Amino acid sequence: MTQLPGLLDTEAIRKDFPLLDRTVHDGKKVVYLDSAATSQKPRQVLDALNEYYERHNANVHRGVYTIAEEATALYEGARDKVAAFINAPSRDEVIFTKNASESLNLVANMLGWADEPYRVDHDTEIVTTEMEHHSNIVPWQLLSQRTGAKLKWFGITDDGRLDLSNIEEIITEKTKIVSFTLVSNIMGTINPVEKIIRRAQQVGALVCIDASQAAPHMVLDVQALQADFVAFTGHKMVGPTGIGVLWGRQELLEDLPPFLGGGEMIETVSMHSSTYAPAPHKFEAGTPPIAQAVGLGAAVDYLSAIGMEKIYRHEHAITEYAVKRLLEVPDLRIIGPATAEDRGATISFTLGDIHPHDVGQVLDEQGIAVRVGHHCARPVCLRYGIPATTRASFYLYSTPAEVDALVDGLEHVRNFFG
Repeated sequence: MTQLPGLLDTEAIRKDFPLLDRTVHDGKKVVYLDSAATSQKPRQVLDALNEYYERHNANVHRGVYTIAEEATALYEGARDKVAAFINAPSRDEVIFTKNASESLNLVANMLGWADEPYRVDHDTEIVTTEMEHHSNIVPWQLLSQRTGAKLKWFGITDDGRLDLSNIEEIITEKTKIVSFTLVSNIMGTINPVEKIIRRAQQVGALVCIDASQAAPHMVLDVQALQADFVAFTGHKMVGPTGIGVLWGRQELLEDLPPFLGGGEMIETVSMHSSTYAPAPHKFEAGTPPIAQAVGLGAAVDYLSAIGMEKIYRHEHAITEYAVKRLLEVPDLRIIGPATAEDRGATISFTLGDIHPHDVGQVLDEQGIAVRVGHHCARPVCLRYGIPATTRASFYLYSTPAEVDALVDGLEHVRNFFG
């Protein structure tokens, strides 16, 4: 068995994840290499969800009876856990959404409806990057179309890094918002946050960071980042689906208008007008994802008990080993950084002229689960002139043996297609 420095006790960790014991295709054990799409869930999270539904299921904030008060305490307790996890100055800066996409759309719509000095209009500019997930491109396109604002973006270098050579031309005095990913979901690139934020602050622009591929894998300290908004999702960090987070600076949340209207987000309502509750409730209209928030709180507990620094070291060791092994495969081309430095635990590649969908299907027959396609990052595929990629992504439960299984599986793919 391959031994690498910095690895977690994966044998113990994997016992917490029931799905990793599954077999498919006549007894082949699942090799799960698609955590960038969604992570597996430990028993501790599954148990928290069951416990909520079996013992505490009620709507939050409104009931005065025991079960409703318990549900509210669990829901708001999850907010406390998330706030501590990301080092938020205040729990009231943590907004629960249904996923990171909704979080990013929330920011875009707030700015489209805002008064000065935050308002995006035809005299202003929006900046993003060519390596974004579609969830951090389409909302800004919609805002640009609706307001007349100019949409601009940073390109990508040949080795999968952001091209910041023209940063002063891209981020200008007209820029209202700069929104970019901390870690690329397709290439694994870790972006130079400090340089981008420093330039945005020079011109007075707001900064929104998509941390969907960062929050599960590394320490996420919103105060250290110095961004204005940070979005991420629960299901990629061993939590349930249906729960996302938007963190925003409190003074901004106080000034900006809500995105959705309805119950709970109001202070007073008449037939003529309404006033709104303080943040975070101003941005959480209707019945929230209560059980999902409880599950996310359990996920935060689980990750925190292991330690995000240890998880990052484990994944870095696995990624370094995976890059080395994959580069040994004939005709394989890594799309993005071809080293383990400044990259997360996601590797996309092509294999000669074999279509990624064919690669994925043959790997699946061996029990190896990878993602194929453009990974909701089609501009990256267009940039490199490829129709799609095969993507392997790792997490705290990934092992060197699974990397070896992937490499062996790719050799089988090459033999299968001659």
